[in-house]
Amino acid sequence: MKIYTKTGDKGTTSLVGGTRVSKADLRIDTYGTVDELNSYIGLVRDQEVNAARRDFLKYIQDRLFTIGSILASEPDNKKHFIPDLHEEDITALELAMDEMNTELEPMRAFILPGGHPSVSFTHVARTVCRRAERLVIALNEAETVESEVIRYLNRLSDYLFVLSRKMAQELGVEEIKWAGRKK
Repeated sequence: MKIYTKTGDKGTTSLVGGTRVSKADLRIDTYGTVDELNSYIGLVRDQEVNAARRDFLKYIQDRLFTIGSILASEPDNKKHFIPDLHEEDITALELAMDEMNTELEPMRAFILPGGHPSVSFTHVARTVCRRAERLVIALNEAETVESEVIRYLNRLSDYLFVLSRKMAQELGVEEIKWAGRKK
């Protein structure tokens, strides 16, 4: 099977269901950003500090692929895609955050990204997740997007923030607290 089809050479692509749209369409930008996020989650998963979390991070990647499938489907033609998102997927993120938070110091300041490359990768994933969430919300203003997609991305960005803090703790690096400019 050839990976190239040449059907997109004029700047269009197909949604699941066959409708051709511009590659600059908001829907394409949205699921493309979810794909970008999935790649960053793979990078976070590959960090040695996350060895014990690899299965959960792969689970997140699977959910992101599901979200991409939802977003790549024609709005009125969901019969072509089989996977879906469940409340339990959102709850799983919440439970993982709660577990990590039991071992973290309470936050007393805003945290600046950095301190270790692995932590920084996680902050990049978090910010890409927020961008994906904003794009899904914009798409939802034009046509209905399943509410679980928005909720999942919102919770995932929170999870990635807590994960960055937990990774910093496990790596023994100090969190960089934002102090602002002193007058």
